[in-house]
Amino acid sequence: MAILSTSLATSSPPANSQAVGSGMGASAATGFGRVWADVKGSAASRVEVQTGDTLIGLVKAHYRQQGLPISETQAYRLAHQVASDNGITNPDHIVPGQSVDFARLQLPPLARAASTPDSSFTAAEQALASRHWKTASPIPQSLAPGNGVSHAGPAVSSLSGQAAHPVLDQTLARAVDKGFVPATDLPAVRSRILALADRYRFVPDDFARLTLMESGGMNPRASNGRCHGIIQFCDGPARGAATVGFRDNARGILDVPLLQQLDLVDRYFSQVGLQPDKGQDRLSLDELYLSILTPAARSEKRRDVALDIPGPQASYLHVDRNRQKPITRDSLSAGLYAYTNAVLQGASARHAAQQFALGAPSSSPP
Repeated sequence: MAILSTSLATSSPPANSQAVGSGMGASAATGFGRVWADVKGSAASRVEVQTGDTLIGLVKAHYRQQGLPISETQAYRLAHQVASDNGITNPDHIVPGQSVDFARLQLPPLARAASTPDSSFTAAEQALASRHWKTASPIPQSLAPGNGVSHAGPAVSSLSGQAAHPVLDQTLARAVDKGFVPATDLPAVRSRILALADRYRFVPDDFARLTLMESGGMNPRASNGRCHGIIQFCDGPARGAATVGFRDNARGILDVPLLQQLDLVDRYFSQVGLQPDKGQDRLSLDELYLSILTPAARSEKRRDVALDIPGPQASYLHVDRNRQKPITRDSLSAGLYAYTNAVLQGASARHAAQQFALGAPSSSPP
């Protein structure tokens, strides 16, 4: 797991406005100092980890509860320091039931909101047909390291020495080029994606492939009018936006930066039944993408049988890229590989990007 070594340096949380984000004013600083004064000498604040929790999310929850501002960089650093305090060797890996001491934050104990188990996506639907569909389009060869062109410069070279994930790294470099994510956030974003991949047992490059199809590649402001964000959280009851806390304002996801949207992805994955830390084999690309596209369709395990997926979908996902034909697990995988290669390399890259910008039909995500 790639972790920023500098983030583990020991330091105390900010005692004034300048340490907690550039936009904090004098009144906020006064409020911060007052809270600290109120809790001096109080017992350590321990939190029992629940499903879907992350250290960075719990740090931000503590601050939000007190009405205090905190920047993404500050939250990221404090989460790693909390991990160090608790002897957690992997700051991106905590498990339900684990007790974590947040005394470093010097804030009152975190008040948990009551929650009820989410019953969405538990019923499996039958496949539309039992016919076996074969595609003449083979799954393209994986993108090899060094293919594609990037102009991200230092942002990419700063990742040297880390495990090679060529599709992920090129997708992130492209996201920096297009202004989807600040170059300064790139290491933290990459680390967060690798943590999700480790937790839910998927290939990091596969996550990059599905974001290329869903949002043009890590674009937190991608929207088709009813679905929004990097994996296209859709509005409506029991849909993606509702499962991550945006039931009444799905478009509000567009105001959430990429790093924070990855926290929403984590919560969504846990809601649709991707079980972390169970030791199973890694998720296939089609299983991971179906968890976003149509979770109920995962009940059909045969690779060449039509899946019950409503349209319209991108032609890349259909058998032989023909929308008159169904989508199968094989055609879905082949399409994601082909679309990735079209966007990241070759003469068709510019055309694919233009089609996406013009609102060409895309997938119907969560």
